Amino acid sequence: MRFLDGLNGLQQAEGTHLGYSDWHTITQEQIDSFADATGDHQWIHVDAERAKAGPFGGTIAHGYLTLSLVPMLTWQVYTVEGMQMGVNYGANKIRFPSPVPVGSAVRAGIELVSVSQADSGYQVVTRVTVERAGSSKPACVVEAVTMFVP
Repeated sequence: MRFLDGLNGLQQAEGTHLGYSDWHTITQEQIDSFADATGDHQWIHVDAERAKAGPFGGTIAHGYLTLSLVPMLTWQVYTVEGMQMGVNYGANKIRFPSPVPVGSAVRAGIELVSVSQADSGYQVVTRVTVERAGSSKPACVVEAVTMFVP
């Protein structure tokens, strides 16, 4: 865990890689729960028998499930001290270069891209790369935007 001291810490870390989260294993139960929450019950995610004969050889996590792990994984990498709060502000770009089969372990690497002043605080852009153990291609790459309020 990296601790950044307010605006000064954010500015000093701009352009650097902040570190990696712990590994997180994707389970079928997690995939099924995400399918229930979103209404996306496509067979490649929830039908293990049919998915065995499909293009991935088994079920895969939804791309948006992988994306939804970004906040949990990010908070394992860094925190900004001296701020009232940090809130998700959005994303500039999201890509899903490779699938995440059930049972895969994923982790996030975080690069602090930019820090800029905004009306209500500081807008911070991080490039979050979700890696899958054993894969040369990332599972998800997102430019996440967080608003930190002093």
